[in-house]
Amino acid sequence: MNFAARLTRCPIPYEPERGAEARALFPGLPPEILALVEGAAGCSPYLGGLIAKEAGWLEGALAGDPEAALESALSGLAEVAPDALADALRRAKRRVALIAGLADLGGAWPLEEVTGALTRFADLAVHLSLRALVGEEIRRGKLPGAAPEDAATAGGMVAIAMGKMGAGELNYSSDIDLICLFDETRFEPAEVMEARSSFIRATRKMTAMLSDLTAEGYVFRTDLRLRPDAAVTPVCIGMEAAEHYYESVGRTWERAAYIKARACAGDISAGERFLATLTPFVWRRHLDFAAIQDAHDMRLRIREHKGLAGPIVLEGHDMKLGVGGIREIEFFTQTRQLIAGGRDPDLRQRGTVPGLVALSEKGWVPGEVAEELSEHYRAHREVEHRVQMVADAQTHALPTDAEGFDRLARMMGEGDTHALRARLRERLGRVAELTEGFFAPGETRARPEMSAAAREIVEGWRGYPALRSARAVEVFKRVEPEILRRLSRAANEIEALRQFDGFLAGLPAGVQLFSLFDANPQLIDLIVDICATAPALASYLSRNAGVLDAVIGGDFFAPWPGVPALRASLDAVLDEIPDYEKKLDAARRWAKEWHFRIGVHHLRGLIDAVEAGRNYADLAEACVASIWKPCLEEFARKHGAPPGRGAAVVGMGSLGAQRLNAASDLDLIVIYDPAGVENSDGRRPLAARTYYARLTQALVTAISAPMAEGRLYEVDMRLRPSGRQGPVATSLDAFRSYQMEEAWTWEHLALTRARPIAGEAELGAEVDEVRLSILRAKGGAEKVLPDVAEMRVRIFTAKAPDGEWEAKIGPGRLQDIELLAQSFALRAGDSARRVEPQLRIGPREGYVTKEEGEALARAYRFLWRLQAGGRLLTDRPLDMEQIGEGGRAFLLREAGEPDLESLAARLRSETAIAEKIVASVLDATVPDDR
Repeated sequence: MNFAARLTRCPIPYEPERGAEARALFPGLPPEILALVEGAAGCSPYLGGLIAKEAGWLEGALAGDPEAALESALSGLAEVAPDALADALRRAKRRVALIAGLADLGGAWPLEEVTGALTRFADLAVHLSLRALVGEEIRRGKLPGAAPEDAATAGGMVAIAMGKMGAGELNYSSDIDLICLFDETRFEPAEVMEARSSFIRATRKMTAMLSDLTAEGYVFRTDLRLRPDAAVTPVCIGMEAAEHYYESVGRTWERAAYIKARACAGDISAGERFLATLTPFVWRRHLDFAAIQDAHDMRLRIREHKGLAGPIVLEGHDMKLGVGGIREIEFFTQTRQLIAGGRDPDLRQRGTVPGLVALSEKGWVPGEVAEELSEHYRAHREVEHRVQMVADAQTHALPTDAEGFDRLARMMGEGDTHALRARLRERLGRVAELTEGFFAPGETRARPEMSAAAREIVEGWRGYPALRSARAVEVFKRVEPEILRRLSRAANEIEALRQFDGFLAGLPAGVQLFSLFDANPQLIDLIVDICATAPALASYLSRNAGVLDAVIGGDFFAPWPGVPALRASLDAVLDEIPDYEKKLDAARRWAKEWHFRIGVHHLRGLIDAVEAGRNYADLAEACVASIWKPCLEEFARKHGAPPGRGAAVVGMGSLGAQRLNAASDLDLIVIYDPAGVENSDGRRPLAARTYYARLTQALVTAISAPMAEGRLYEVDMRLRPSGRQGPVATSLDAFRSYQMEEAWTWEHLALTRARPIAGEAELGAEVDEVRLSILRAKGGAEKVLPDVAEMRVRIFTAKAPDGEWEAKIGPGRLQDIELLAQSFALRAGDSARRVEPQLRIGPREGYVTKEEGEALARAYRFLWRLQAGGRLLTDRPLDMEQIGEGGRAFLLREAGEPDLESLAARLRSETAIAEKIVASVLDATVPDDR
């Protein structure tokens, strides 16, 4: 489509005489184009001058479409000789400015195409300048070890485009912000200083080539002041030095600046590698709500420095930095990106409008707010372009007089200046309204009335590590009154306050968490709920406050995803991290968040104890399965690929039965098949048996070793063949042989719950077939019931119940019922692993009556609710006095009982019935000499 057909508006000539002069240069152009040329020249002295200077080229360019005209302006630049490049770039700049200006004024291009065209030319100009000037250094022999072909990548130097250039959003008359770096790794250590000097010379010459005003004009005013510590560092520095600076003293504004950073010229690959190393600096691992305060402070400092505070007055108002201006929208967008972009790469958009779209899609900004701010942003930028277009001035200020506003209105295609002023005032006010509430710190309210005991607790808070810094105290003052108000509504205020006190005392630092509360008051309810109900969970939370990030992440209360989705999520996290130990720490962080989520869902009644047990088991399975891959890869890197068919990791005990509680450890065994292969073939080969033994030890370490982020799980491998005396990994043949010829009945009982969860799937399926064949071969033995009865006595002798509320150990309790259920599965040779399906075998096979089977299942469900709930509340034996009113209320809700007396009576009743049933099956078979 040609230029004329795209025009949707034309400026109204403000100075008709100048417009008429420009129009006279193109008598053969269509009327629509002539009207555009006349209006552009009449409104903008700058464009009028360009039109006159480039009339010959412009006439041909306007006969086609704007894209073709842009290509014409840029064509041939890459082939220009270095000594002619400066003038060629200036001619190209005039032509690009003409086409972009006319396409903008005529509505032929939307904002993104205008800024995109300007940015594209800026990228090309910087790259060609660097190529030519570094090439000159190479020809002079000033860049160590460089050959002529290295000029194509500027010898390892890169220009990082910052600000609007980085985002592809250059203003019509914009400076370009660059950070120039070089890759030290391309040079020998002794040559780095010489290379540095060469790159500094090239950078200075590039700046002059682009910025100097000559008879042909200039290309771009170039600003290098965004580099690290610009007051004392040279114009081009090494990447390693820059990385060290950001890691050690980088500030929030620099993090925000790097959201838009882009390698634009020179050695692009090296630039992209450098930007990748800054990812942890820019995108923090945890939700970074403290960035809101930093952004707010920065806005106030800018306004104070520029004298831009106070009510909106259109005359001279700064469309970029003033109230309701462009920077408000950019800060609003970038700050929210900083808050959550460390956890969600989809939010790492360079452009402002794409950033708002991503934030809206992920639930961080309401859709209508993102849409409205995007509209205002585009409108503000169009106004900004026009005030710059008048005289090619780097300004963002609205006119200061009526004449200037009339000119601006005509450039906007508006004949009514009053209507334009009304729209501007409305937009500026609306942007201020939408953004100010996000940035401005919340109002500090007075503390509510408190008892003397409560005041004594609260007064001690100022001495805690979390409140050591002035910044932490400042933010906490804003959230403390609301915390106290909500704590006062707990069932027992002092109890809840003491438990919150314990949570606060355990925090190593507070700014991030208090900022999180300030920006998300709903989290205060969650913390109060946890402190008033589950002090153990609160204690855990004080040591791992980062897990609260997940609550804000958007899908915290979504349905449980299941093992495949969990594995895919963790695999994606681990795949992004090259370092093995960092993978393990990342897995721990990931698992903590999911573990916390299950606990909160259980605590708040979103799931019951049965669902929680399955969720904990799913999480553990996903962790083991995902950790297995990098563990194996790291081991194979040293010792070669696994000999034979590999190994399968088998979950035993409660993990195999798919029911864990909040404090469960993992019972695992590893079974491998060398398939006749004696050794691995790596740099340090190992015999097959040694290989799998050490691989298993590496897996256990990967799961259970205490690291910076703690441990994943405690691991117990005592259920392997021969227990503690046996090898930590067992070959499939040895496993089959042992189980058929040597294993005790208790080992066959344990096998009823065995479930392959990781490793080689084909081998795992074979292990399961072997398991079932063993159960069918051994379950009919006459000694099964006597052995189970003897085992039961030994269990009771070895460990007494922990208090009156014990749900696991003791006659008629969980372990007793589970033992009987496993005996059912073993005797029947049934594949069932979970307790309830195993219990259903009893009535079906005639081991117990239907009524007895139902009674056992009912007792099991009740006891599991008590056990799972208790483990969520405390890691100690359940003490109803110690867990407080909130904890007692939670357990009563779980059990469906009105008070503790009823709960105790039901516990006695259910365990007595279960004990009688178990005894009826087993007691008669206990040997006389027990």
